[in-house]
Amino acid sequence: QMIQKKYTKNGFTLVEILIVISIFAVIGLLSTRSVFLTLRGAKKSDSLVRVRENVNYSLSVIERQLRNAESVTTCGVSTGTLSYVSLEGTSTTFSCVAPSGNATGYIASGSGRLTSNEISVTSCSFTCSQTDINNPPVVKIVVEAEDSESISVEKGSVSAQTEIVLRNY
Repeated sequence: QMIQKKYTKNGFTLVEILIVISIFAVIGLLSTRSVFLTLRGAKKSDSLVRVRENVNYSLSVIERQLRNAESVTTCGVSTGTLSYVSLEGTSTTFSCVAPSGNATGYIASGSGRLTSNEISVTSCSFTCSQTDINNPPVVKIVVEAEDSESISVEKGSVSAQTEIVLRNY
């Protein structure tokens, strides 16, 4: 009798290997894309927080100074300046400095910056009103700012406005 050896196929065909490689490639692409989008979202969130903190800080400084001011002397929507006299009798100015060239726009108190170099104030205005002599003056401030360090999609921008009622002395 003749002894027959059975040969079994161990291994994979070329088609099976190509299918497995393509499945892993698709899974790799999808997971890489989701990680990339998550990182982009985190950068945008950090950018928004940075801009919002800067704008809120500058508005709180202005509010604290104006609330205790004796009077508002100049309020220019077109010039972007607000002059006031403090309770001690000192004349001081808040101003919106527009962006020019490579310099970012910012909000200034006197000659000092209230916003950092990390953000650019793109729009800023002061509007003053007083209904009559018996009511205190009201100052409305509108600010728009954006992150100056981030790129297009990750760039955070914030719009904020507040109304400050001066104390009636």
